[in-house]
Amino acid sequence: MAIIVREVSTADLDPLWELIGHANTGMTSLKIDQEQLADRIERSHFAFRRTQEHPEGAPYVFVMQDIASGKLVGTSCIFSKTGGYEPFYAYQVVSELHSSALLEQTREIRALHLIKIHNGPTELGGLFLLPNFRGSGAGRLLSLSRFLYIAAHPKRFANETIAEMRGYQDEHGESPFWNAIGSHFFPIDFPRADALSMINKQFIEDLMPQYPIYLELLPRDAIAAIGKVHAQTQPALEMLKRQGFVQKDLVDIFDAGAVVHCNTREIAAVRKTRMCVMSRILESGSHRNNQDRVQQDGEAASESLISTENPRFQCTLGFSERDGVANNQELVAIDAESAENLKASIGDKLWVLSGW
Repeated sequence: MAIIVREVSTADLDPLWELIGHANTGMTSLKIDQEQLADRIERSHFAFRRTQEHPEGAPYVFVMQDIASGKLVGTSCIFSKTGGYEPFYAYQVVSELHSSALLEQTREIRALHLIKIHNGPTELGGLFLLPNFRGSGAGRLLSLSRFLYIAAHPKRFANETIAEMRGYQDEHGESPFWNAIGSHFFPIDFPRADALSMINKQFIEDLMPQYPIYLELLPRDAIAAIGKVHAQTQPALEMLKRQGFVQKDLVDIFDAGAVVHCNTREIAAVRKTRMCVMSRILESGSHRNNQDRVQQDGEAASESLISTENPRFQCTLGFSERDGVANNQELVAIDAESAENLKASIGDKLWVLSGW
């Protein structure tokens, strides 16, 4: 299966609109109308082309393309900075111990505190892959390719990166947390509130209670949903955990999905990505049939994520071998299929993540 992840282009509007139409309720960052999608694509186009290297809130939109058909089969995004004019909202789960000498009892009391962050972190979001492309490594490529871009442009992103995970829903598609809290304060249903939060967050400020909400007053199913993720989101959560992301004390205000965090430079894929210069094409089949073959430097061809920007960002899954050093730059050989998919030539700069 020949696929690439590349930066979105303005010509992708119609196929990307068709693609995100398959996304389910709860995928907040994809619940936008076609005009808003066009605006996001345009902002992304300028973000990729900009020369200034600092986080300023732009979306970097990526699409996955099946090379044989030309069809878009997936998408993902990096929001370089959250907050700003419209803050990032979340619930912080705060625990306190309360003691009674008279009753000789100590109880842990947990409460949800609404917090607003104006100078926020980088956020991962908008990841969606068509079902028939899942389970083949395409999902990991779609997600991890973003980290190769961050590795190539670290100054464009904040010191911390977060991801809001889609929250738990029961077998009927209901969010117990929303039913226990949000439904009492917002005169709209969960899908509408979820989508509206991507357009204008003022209604959150206007209607969400500003005082702590004590967990002990909530139904048991709502409490159990706090920090829990949707069944379809569990693989993405596990993958982020392997990259170094950890769950702290923040959850989504609508469905209580986990918010995971990591220092941007400490994300495993960011840390391990190497900038190299392409030196040659691997011999046909050598990387597949002789992966245990050891070169003089003790390394064999390995499955790798490989990206380039010549001039636009593209990333694919292929094979690479270290090929020495020249002029203080690491040399790398890649397989012919990857070189063709990326339109890469000898002497091009590549970013390589091996052992992905």
